[in-house]
Amino acid sequence: MIEAQELTKSFGDNLAVDRLSLKVEEGEVFGFLGPNGAGKTTTIRMLTALIKPTSGRSNVAGYEVGQQDDQIRRNAGILTEAPGLYERLSATRNLEFFAQLYEVEDVKGQVERYLRMLGLWERRHEPAGTFSKGMRQKLVIARALLHEPKVLFLDEPTSGLDPEAAKLVRDFIGGLKREGRTIFMCTHNLAEADHLCDRIGVFNTKLLALDTPSALRRQLYGRSVVFHLAQDGSRFSGVVEKIPFVQEVNYVDNKLVVNVDKPEDQNPILVRALVEAGADIQFVGEVRRSLEDVYLHLVKNEEEKENTLHN
Repeated sequence: MIEAQELTKSFGDNLAVDRLSLKVEEGEVFGFLGPNGAGKTTTIRMLTALIKPTSGRSNVAGYEVGQQDDQIRRNAGILTEAPGLYERLSATRNLEFFAQLYEVEDVKGQVERYLRMLGLWERRHEPAGTFSKGMRQKLVIARALLHEPKVLFLDEPTSGLDPEAAKLVRDFIGGLKREGRTIFMCTHNLAEADHLCDRIGVFNTKLLALDTPSALRRQLYGRSVVFHLAQDGSRFSGVVEKIPFVQEVNYVDNKLVVNVDKPEDQNPILVRALVEAGADIQFVGEVRRSLEDVYLHLVKNEEEKENTLHN
């Protein structure tokens, strides 16, 4: 549905996007994560035919960027990081104007559908300039969906919103996901990306990693199980270390933290060994690394590599 091959963009001597290659499948929610200035917005602008790449190729919804740009615009919706609205026009008139540009057949029906869907119907006659930031964000999301695009590009969809408005937008994106829409989303909200995205790409001018959030956690940190014990459990470390599949054992505050490959298969063996050795196990859980841990690890490592190259 979205494919980039060696996509590159330079502004003078500034390399903004460096040979990006990726593929986003139909119906996938793809998170594009990276620091400010990483080139994420530039990537979206290239993929939506708003700016030309310096080199490389890409296609969206089966259409070649640079060759079939009108078709891409008909089949893609975009929410930019700083979307503009006609502030003196009502919510209805804002959407009707863009629906006409997109040549939507049932303008009034589509406008009503999305205003109701996003909870703006009762405010439809009010000027957009009087709306709160959350309401404005919902309005521009409606605008991006009026022509029922196959692909939706969202650049920081919840940036600057209060918690209630951000949750409403996230829930709406979750609804689009369940409909099978293909969504390419840039966000700094890593918990949001973890919850919504099927896969993520960590990006800083070039692609640093690409996989599901859970797979990236396993690649960087493996899997760890924590056994909460009712007594001093330091003496049980040696019991666990002797088991062949155990990679590492740490003991902290009556908790044994054990690194293994497959907790689902190996936990019963660990539990039996500990109980036979006299351990009183209160409960067992898996240590879950956050997506923030993964992101910071990848970005920091890349920065250290760059600093080493330039020193």
